Amino acid sequence: MIATSNILTPLREIVPATKGQARVSCIGARSFLLEALGEFDLPAQRWIWALAQTVKGWADIAEVIPGMTNLLAIFKETPEDPEIIAGRLLEAWSNAESLDLEGKIIEIPVHYGGAYAIDLPAICDFCGLSDREVVRIHYEASYRVFALGSAPGFGYLHGLDPRIYMPRKTVPSLRMEKGSVTIGGMQTGVAMLTGPNGWNSLGHAELQMFDPTSATPALMAPGDTVRFLPARIEL
Repeated sequence: MIATSNILTPLREIVPATKGQARVSCIGARSFLLEALGEFDLPAQRWIWALAQTVKGWADIAEVIPGMTNLLAIFKETPEDPEIIAGRLLEAWSNAESLDLEGKIIEIPVHYGGAYAIDLPAICDFCGLSDREVVRIHYEASYRVFALGSAPGFGYLHGLDPRIYMPRKTVPSLRMEKGSVTIGGMQTGVAMLTGPNGWNSLGHAELQMFDPTSATPALMAPGDTVRFLPARIEL
């Protein structure tokens, strides 16, 4: 399971949100979620990456899961005093230095438009741009992988041009095809599975993004740079 900003489990807030610090919430008995406050951007994510390195070294940690400007810390045992754990996480957050992961460059050929671009007209209507403008803006940008989650190998990509931000659907598509290139809010990504999906599709990629038989199953990793290549445009 990967921590994202849309965790459905009810949270019990331990440390209230204040300007200039993070917020820590308790999820169940052994898990604690630290959320970075402020902008959803690369500087905040670099602090999350640094925090993950620190917390991984704690003897009482079972698992550390960095998410989108947040981090889920799962402890081996239920702590006697959750307030102490929250304090440790906030202290580590304050002391962590920015860490920029050195990732690889991934180029993903995309068939823009066509049968898989089921939401391209809606994106155009929402953004007030032509289909060619939306496609061009999408492939001209470079994206950073902030975290993996939602489905095996799915990368949450940061760097989408604000001109083509598109809210997630209030009613998800019941069947979006694996490989669909999508926009969800201020993020973009590639669907890992065929099935229900609330993001908005503007194209399709054939590249194998996840191979469970490989020593490194996921093509993407946090810190990687992703570029979409317009292999075909059908509008």
